[in-house]
Amino acid sequence: MKFLMTGILFCLTTIVYSQELFVYSEPASNMAAKSVGIRLSNSLMKENNSSTYNYHFIPELMMAVSKNLMVHAEAFLSNRNNSLVAEGGALYAKYRFYSQDEVHSHFRMAAYTRASVNNSDVHQAAIDLNGHNSGVETGLIATKLINKVALSAGIAHLYAADNGKGNKFVYGKSNRNAVGYNLSLGKLMLPKEYTSYNQTNMNLMFEMLGQTNLETGKSFIDLAPSLQLIIKSRMRLDFGYRFAVKKDLDRTASNGALLRFEYNIFNAF
Repeated sequence: MKFLMTGILFCLTTIVYSQELFVYSEPASNMAAKSVGIRLSNSLMKENNSSTYNYHFIPELMMAVSKNLMVHAEAFLSNRNNSLVAEGGALYAKYRFYSQDEVHSHFRMAAYTRASVNNSDVHQAAIDLNGHNSGVETGLIATKLINKVALSAGIAHLYAADNGKGNKFVYGKSNRNAVGYNLSLGKLMLPKEYTSYNQTNMNLMFEMLGQTNLETGKSFIDLAPSLQLIIKSRMRLDFGYRFAVKKDLDRTASNGALLRFEYNIFNAF
């Protein structure tokens, strides 16, 4: 936690121009209105107490219906059963309901929901609606941008339903509810000065991701440093690694790397 606070204080000491785009969480801001994007997320997670790695692939289609509303459609594929198979999908919607704009800074707030269906076996007490569990997540996000620095915080309620194909949530009816939370920090490192939209941006991120089961009180907390490249203002590459620092809430794989590609088409409709 000392490393987290040191990173926050370091990034808050410099103030110039930036954007808020995070690797492991969504900001309160949306895509540009009437734009469409594709996102391909690849994660490689190491099984706890084993040399085995799980590969998860999540292709995603994103659309900004307006400047305040955006929707995502996701598919979940993994190799947990020794071959890459489709396990489910999700719909995600985010509505930005508050904006305060100033010169070189702004503040945004948004509400979101995700509904997921999944046919894989339920193998951990922690709830993950982005590739493991069926269920519903609803949350709030607040994001502050001050020139080169973006700080975002989120909180959400998660409910786990039974998975498909007879895969029940085996951890008890009272353990289906959890609260998730995150604190995300990003800083624009390059370019030092903007001369063209074709310049490649390099952002450094540091995020804290956590969850607490509302019945048992058990929690996990992960830290996740990452590097992000924005190319020609429309392509994005994310490289991240998350690792657990608190492990009370059971997960089968808590440490691993993420590689993501994203491409956006502006004024698509």
